[in-house]
Amino acid sequence: MPLQYPLSAIVPSQADDRDDMTLALVLTTISPEVGGVLVRGEKGTAKSTTVRALASVLPPIEVVAGDRFSSRPGETSPDGDWPLDAETETRPVRLVELPVGATEDRVLGSLHLSKVLADGVAEYEPGLLARAHRGLLYVDEVNLLHDHLVDLLLDAAAMGRSTVERDGVSVDHAARFVLVGTMNPEEGELRPQLLDRFGLTVEIAAPRDPRLRAEVVRRRLAFDADPETFVEAYADAERTLTDRIAAARKLLPEVELTDAVLTKVAEVCAAFEVDGMRADIVTTRTAVAHAAWNGRTTVTRADIRHAALLALPHRRRRNPFDAPGLDEELLDAVLGDEEPEPEPPLPPEPEDEGDGDSEGPGFETGAERPPQPTDGSAERPTRPANEDQGFETGAEGPPQPTSVVAAADPYKVRRFEVTGTGAGESGKRSRALTSNGRRAGIDPTGQGGLHLVETIRAAAPHQLARGRTQGRLRFEHSDLRTARREGREANLVLFCVDASGSMAARKRMEQVKTAILSLLLDAYQRRDKVGLVTFRGDGADVALPPTHSVDIAARRLAELPAGGRTPLAEGLLTAAEVLRVEAVRDPRRRPLLIVITDGRATHGADAVARSRQAGQWIAEHRTTAVVVDCEQGPMRMGLAGSLARAMQATHLPIADVSASALTTLANAA
Repeated sequence: MPLQYPLSAIVPSQADDRDDMTLALVLTTISPEVGGVLVRGEKGTAKSTTVRALASVLPPIEVVAGDRFSSRPGETSPDGDWPLDAETETRPVRLVELPVGATEDRVLGSLHLSKVLADGVAEYEPGLLARAHRGLLYVDEVNLLHDHLVDLLLDAAAMGRSTVERDGVSVDHAARFVLVGTMNPEEGELRPQLLDRFGLTVEIAAPRDPRLRAEVVRRRLAFDADPETFVEAYADAERTLTDRIAAARKLLPEVELTDAVLTKVAEVCAAFEVDGMRADIVTTRTAVAHAAWNGRTTVTRADIRHAALLALPHRRRRNPFDAPGLDEELLDAVLGDEEPEPEPPLPPEPEDEGDGDSEGPGFETGAERPPQPTDGSAERPTRPANEDQGFETGAEGPPQPTSVVAAADPYKVRRFEVTGTGAGESGKRSRALTSNGRRAGIDPTGQGGLHLVETIRAAAPHQLARGRTQGRLRFEHSDLRTARREGREANLVLFCVDASGSMAARKRMEQVKTAILSLLLDAYQRRDKVGLVTFRGDGADVALPPTHSVDIAARRLAELPAGGRTPLAEGLLTAAEVLRVEAVRDPRRRPLLIVITDGRATHGADAVARSRQAGQWIAEHRTTAVVVDCEQGPMRMGLAGSLARAMQATHLPIADVSASALTTLANAA
């Protein structure tokens, strides 16, 4: 077995030795009830290396010899009821890795096929959850895991048990493990409901200090050159970590949890307006584990602070696409400067009704909450551009000042679909043939799941010709029938946004950005891939190449300036090139092009003609497109409508992007 990189050899990402990832992992192994850790960070930040190194420093566990479910003596498992004096063995803690492409059978376990076929015995074969019992279950790129598998994992982690009722097998076994997930936010986010189920979350990044970066390279090269010597050099530090974890676990039940600490945790959670009570529970457990980790039996202000920084960032209320984070100034203001005092001893006489304060200074339940900070998203003062001056079709006009305008709150949008039926990744936008969904017919090519009834029906008329008189049916490959299921797929939604001077009026650009933000939120909910092309001045830019990270698209949108001429043709051609490249990279993902413009073209010679030619090229490639018309006012030129006809696209006024606009139109009709 290859040697693992030592945990103690990992260089902290900060010069002050503050390593939140290692701390979070250690705390959740000291107190598994914390609920696991989600690590978010850019690629190449040692996320996987740190998780794999953690298993080697955990104290070994004692299990019943021969039990497949890692039971303790005195416990019951599907393999037997083990007495307290059962024979035991000691083994290292397992690190079980769950591949992104794992099936539900592999995770839960299923019928042992070889036993059934060879011996005719229906026996349960344990899955990954059983193997991870009393150990670590690691999911790399957890944001790419199918939602139903993530739900299954988190439910098992919360309940501590796994129940299997399938294939004629009924099994219930313990599944208490530390769930660790790592992800790169650029590849897409977890759903908020799933994010909240992780006890702790950590944001990590590569160190920016050149000295720390050089030390990372130096240690990695030394490990790759001679792993045995490198590991031996850190053996003492690894043993120290193991002993400290074991001591913290032993000390954990002795940590005193006072009412003052509980009240302060509740004040912190209330100050950040977290939903539900899970945040309070996880923060309290983490603070207790942090105290035990530091060899104390009392919870201090520092323990609560560290716990809040790990347990609350992903639970605070935030607007869509806001990155998780915590205002540390607000946290320090709520915590105050005083340490919680231990509980005073009980009065000697039961009838003594003294009214002394047992909560200690700085932990009064009625303390005034500090003022909430603003989000700091105030707009920069800008001068609105005059959208009615110098922007006639084909007119160059004087240079226009640029401005940055913020979007308003997003709204629910109408659903746009790609025409036809696709066969892409499962999602929630367009019709597609998928592995799940309603049965829409029979596929004789054998590409889907087996349809037993139709397979038997296809074979039945040929039994006499195949020489069958009695006994089993005789099948041939041509009899195979599979179910053709129709569901929904995820698509590539590419936004092509006019950011020229004709759009720069504050009210119009705010309306445009709000519509795009609302469409981005819809794409996030439907599991789409998104991209952003903008055009202004004398050219077009790919502001965001197609990605699963919708929140990055929202941040790029917020920074989008407006002003200058309108190179409409360049914007359409750039969008077409992005779609062409993506069709090569991911041919199964069908595109939806959303062009947001007023239809004016003011850059270069024959601007209008070139724009129509670009639109016709998109139409010839049968790209489903929507032109969102931003033109307003009584004197409309209808240029966006002409562009939509050239593109054979849906033409939609920007006011009708909202789903509520459809309701209004229906009521009026």
